[in-house]
Amino acid sequence: MARIDLHTHSTASDGTDSPEELVAAASAAGIDVVALTDHDTTGGWERAAAVLPAGMRLVRGAEFSCVSDDGRGGHVSVHLLGYLFDPGHPAVVAEQRRLRAERVERLHRMTELMAADGYPVDAETVFALLPEGASAGRPHLARALVAAGVVESVNEAFAKLLYTGSPYYVPKSDTPVRRAVEMVREAGGVTVFAHPLARRRGRVVEPSVIADLAAAGLAGVEVDHPDHAPEDRELLRGLAGELGLVTTGSSDYHGTNKTTPLAAETTGPDAFEELMGKATGVEVLTG
Repeated sequence: MARIDLHTHSTASDGTDSPEELVAAASAAGIDVVALTDHDTTGGWERAAAVLPAGMRLVRGAEFSCVSDDGRGGHVSVHLLGYLFDPGHPAVVAEQRRLRAERVERLHRMTELMAADGYPVDAETVFALLPEGASAGRPHLARALVAAGVVESVNEAFAKLLYTGSPYYVPKSDTPVRRAVEMVREAGGVTVFAHPLARRRGRVVEPSVIADLAAAGLAGVEVDHPDHAPEDRELLRGLAGELGLVTTGSSDYHGTNKTTPLAAETTGPDAFEELMGKATGVEVLTG
């Protein structure tokens, strides 16, 4: 059976593998289909495609930073995976440019807040960790804290200093998730709600929110994810069946920024073909 991982990150956002290294690692891990889904950017697409080995398939995508009604009268940050959309679609280009600018401003402010409290970090050092054109994120600040000896790992940096609600956390103006679903569809792509019940990360949406998004054109839901508890996977699988959503599984691989390996979770071949068949933007590439 084909091994399919539909959620990975490279140095184009907050992963530690370059797009080329990511493709090589996926090949070495025996993965048949890998999706490159960097945060708010398509910057790694061409580099990954250029080194695709014979027989491997590449799904070009992105993970969009969004905000959603939580179903309880509040709002919560969520992520949306978009696949096979036209990267040159005007709405996508404009929104990804805005989100990347928001990320830069946010990282500057968080670094300034930490420096003001005596932490040995500065914006120049933090931004030096970003490859040219990369989408900035908290993991880059976390890596600077590790390098400065403040914490021992990226995970520790998030747990102690960079978590949502910490004194150094700065929110950003993310895309309303319903608009993101519509935008990706307009660009010919398909969307999957990323790790919707990853409770260890913070507050999550109610199932009613997923139902509303399904009515708006959401194509799938990421069920098998390292941050999902068994009971939540069961809940999501049942909900997807009721709503006609495709269920996916993936590693959310970030290289050494996280301990989860490639293909820690995978998507079934039938689900993959069903999901990709809904897209009209760009094609799945085959090496």
